[in-house]
Amino acid sequence: MPEALIRIFEEQYRELRPRAPIPPLDVRFRRFTSLNTTIRLREGRLHVRLSDLLEHAPETVHHAIAHILLAKLYKKPIAASHADRYRRHVSSEAMTKQAEHIRQTRGRKRITQPEGHYYDLNEVFESLNTRFFHGLLGRPTLTWSAHHARRMLGHYDAAHNTIVVSRVFDRPDTPRCAIEYLLYHEMLHLKHPVRVKAGRRCVHSKAFQAEERLFPELEEAKAYLKLL
Repeated sequence: MPEALIRIFEEQYRELRPRAPIPPLDVRFRRFTSLNTTIRLREGRLHVRLSDLLEHAPETVHHAIAHILLAKLYKKPIAASHADRYRRHVSSEAMTKQAEHIRQTRGRKRITQPEGHYYDLNEVFESLNTRFFHGLLGRPTLTWSAHHARRMLGHYDAAHNTIVVSRVFDRPDTPRCAIEYLLYHEMLHLKHPVRVKAGRRCVHSKAFQAEERLFPELEEAKAYLKLL
């Protein structure tokens, strides 16, 4: 398979850079925990690493991957046909299930405790569950992030059924409405799972957005989040 992939990468290289000599290629599959694809140019050699989830993809998808990686590396326009072909493949129901299974079995989730110095995530969750979900949402694992992250304030990891909240919120001057809104948003991901429509992932559906607007202190919470 690597030999066949090398030929595919060489073909795509010629199309993107017809006058440049093709550098030696090292293409390998790796047991990543997600659909990772990487390409690096080191000492005149191209090193490509692909998730083993892509090993048995159709040849057309391998062409798309080669085109996309090389185009990004050499700052060339990515052909819409290749981008669409790759997107449709990785967004398919079968690939989505495989990727989630791999994350569950290979991935490791660093779990701390839901009890912080000032806020208890379990308490906040149960309060919101009663107020907005009639107490019907099953409680996932709740944990504070390992660091005071400001770029990713919170996220729901479906593969591990875990909601992670940035530790930056666990301080005395954090308004209650801010951490409630953040957790409420992630709880909506529990209620409205990601769906695939026409090859596209729908993360925030209309139903999701409509329920999000029901949070009574939405504007005040969002204004605080912008300050972080």
